[in-house]
Amino acid sequence: MGILGWLIAFVVFLGIEAATFALATVWFAGGSLVGLVLCILGAGQRVQLLAFVVVSFVLLFLTRPLALQYVNRHTKKTNVEGLAGKQARVTEEVDNEAGTGTAVLDGQPWTARAEKDGEKIPAGTLVKVKAVQGVKLIVETLKAEG
Repeated sequence: MGILGWLIAFVVFLGIEAATFALATVWFAGGSLVGLVLCILGAGQRVQLLAFVVVSFVLLFLTRPLALQYVNRHTKKTNVEGLAGKQARVTEEVDNEAGTGTAVLDGQPWTARAEKDGEKIPAGTLVKVKAVQGVKLIVETLKAEG
């Protein structure tokens, strides 16, 4: 691949990244840039392609997790993701065996199930949401501090 080929690859990868912001092709743009530099320096085509592959995957696997942390650090959890860890109040006894249980979270009623099978949580109990499975809150009784 010649200089023009590497330039086109570089621009295409950057263009895709600019259009999607998915942090998926920017790493290959870096590899293309290395291939371009090696082409300008007169390296053989195999060396250029090998460098492209190696640099692209090194960038992808070593820097992508760090980049995702930096890019997404101000992203707030939304909807269901943000419910885990919140407190709710049981309005109908939670009994997994009987298939009963309702809790109110942020003013909204939810079907509730105990995290531990066999545990019954009486109405009026304050619980902590451990997870959400479908449309059910998986809860545990809040332990008294002290």
